[in-house]
Amino acid sequence: MTLRELYLKGKRELTAAGKDEADLEARLMLMQACGIDKNTFFMQPDKLVTTEAHRTYDDYLQKRKASMPLQYILGTQGFMGMELKVTPDVLIPRQDTEVLVEQVLSDGVKDMSVLDLCTGSGCILLGLIKNESGIKGTGADVSEKALKVAKENAKDQGINAEWILSDLYALVKGKFDVITSNPPYIRTSEIDLLMPEVGKYEPRAALDGGADGLDFYKRIVKEAPAHLNAGGRLYLEIGSEQGEAVSTLLTDNGFSEVRVIRDYARLDRVVTGRI
Repeated sequence: MTLRELYLKGKRELTAAGKDEADLEARLMLMQACGIDKNTFFMQPDKLVTTEAHRTYDDYLQKRKASMPLQYILGTQGFMGMELKVTPDVLIPRQDTEVLVEQVLSDGVKDMSVLDLCTGSGCILLGLIKNESGIKGTGADVSEKALKVAKENAKDQGINAEWILSDLYALVKGKFDVITSNPPYIRTSEIDLLMPEVGKYEPRAALDGGADGLDFYKRIVKEAPAHLNAGGRLYLEIGSEQGEAVSTLLTDNGFSEVRVIRDYARLDRVVTGRI
């Protein structure tokens, strides 16, 4: 079959499966399966596809029709101008998280030390280091598989950082100027209600924030002062309805200048404060 024929086949199947971006997804998966770029796809629609590439494309289609996220199928996700590797062992980086990175950069982080907890793919830490010289960065995660992905992303981006296998602060030593985190914050009871791309495929450990969604915030905020230098700042990504609760946690634990930053949809997305 030709590129055009396989593309149209994939588009039909994804549309029938209810995928809103069937057109784009069919094209991206076909390009990946065939190892071609956009120019070849559009300029050579009658190019014959090898049996192996055809088989790979069909496998991609079956996975996507079963709601596996496109990012896991393709193995990458864009974030802060970087193309990062993603696997089912890490949460898929989202544009909302770029708001946290941009806020840290806006507040000024030049020549500072940064600790990123629940680092996952490493996207927050890598986004900061990529966009500001002189940062000394450390990423911590309880998942060894997640840290492997973060290390590979750092290597691909030519970035040097320290990576620690640690349950939050457990094995973290020293103090930092900035602590960042996008911790699990979905209420346990709500995870099975999420769209299947999230609830079924993304790592539950990166989603489950306990009964009230605040388990990790309570631990991170309580122990943060012991790991921050004087005047140090804490930045936390939050769910859109958690601004007040997380702000109160910071205030109750001695933080000042507590602020809630909204995302591009004007929803609460980041809480920050200074110790």
